[in-house]
Amino acid sequence: MADLKKRLERMTVAYDLDGKSVTAKDIGAVGAMAALLKDAIRPNLIQTLENTPAIVHGGPFANIAHGCNSVRATKAALKLADYCITEAGFGADLGAEKFFDIKCRQSGLKPDAVVLVATIRALKYNGGVKKEDLSKEDIEALKKGSENLAAHIENLKKFKVPVHVALNAFVTDTQAETRYIETLCKNLGCSMSLSRAWELGGEGALPVAEALIDILEHEKSGFTMLYEDDLDIASKIKKVAVQIYGADGAAFSKKALTKIKRYESEGYSKLPVCIAKTQYSFSDDPSLLGRPKDFVINVKDVYVSSGAGFIVVLTGDIMTMPGLPKVPAANSIDVDENGMITGLF
Repeated sequence: MADLKKRLERMTVAYDLDGKSVTAKDIGAVGAMAALLKDAIRPNLIQTLENTPAIVHGGPFANIAHGCNSVRATKAALKLADYCITEAGFGADLGAEKFFDIKCRQSGLKPDAVVLVATIRALKYNGGVKKEDLSKEDIEALKKGSENLAAHIENLKKFKVPVHVALNAFVTDTQAETRYIETLCKNLGCSMSLSRAWELGGEGALPVAEALIDILEHEKSGFTMLYEDDLDIASKIKKVAVQIYGADGAAFSKKALTKIKRYESEGYSKLPVCIAKTQYSFSDDPSLLGRPKDFVINVKDVYVSSGAGFIVVLTGDIMTMPGLPKVPAANSIDVDENGMITGLF
């Protein structure tokens, strides 16, 4: 609660006539806000279909936010189990980087290993195969698209954490395609296992769990973050763009540069950066698949999330409101006259 109140205190809610930040503390709203959130800060314990405990607490999409659950949820899980796996979703260039550089920085968490989830279908899509043709074997497209997987593996190794690839199997995958990914991972100094969780449930994911336990018992993590606190805001953005996205650099709009200068003058320069970018590409252009080269990241705007403690960076044509599919799952959910919920699965 003390940490929550500190974060509420420094939330920027407006700017005065001189352009200076007005915080929740300035307007005396902290107590009322804390009262609304006193139960919400408690992690939610749920269960899977196989009765495995899981904690769900926060978790906004990493293409528009930090993509992680709360520190409180992760630390609770660490106290309750021998092994704690936490998701950092929407691409390792987004979720994993933000987990390492934002969540671990603020919490002191030091991960022992990374499970990188990949599918043959997605890699063939990155190799130029149309969605309707992904069920057909295509080794050449897989080779081309696997440059994307290789980039993610190389990126994660920059944080000095052991990496294991969990290949999420589909019934349309062929032995030749699976063998190619296995060889690729081996050549990159990375272990791989096949997950058939979609087909067999938890039993189908046992090879991943066993491989991960083996890593934890025999390999040591030397976890480090990508950049230091003292680096200026623009340099932090450029470092992520070059080291993780593979860009040649970052181009800043006049508006973004003006706001960066203002935030640094207000004492926010030590905050980490949370880059909002498309999840479909390493670049800020969703049409550039695979491992694009010769591009820059276009920074259109920045703003400070002073309560959370990071600088949000808007790139490309990103919409920061989560979108829904044409037919959202909610359309199928209902409750009958006996109180039975239908349409969840």
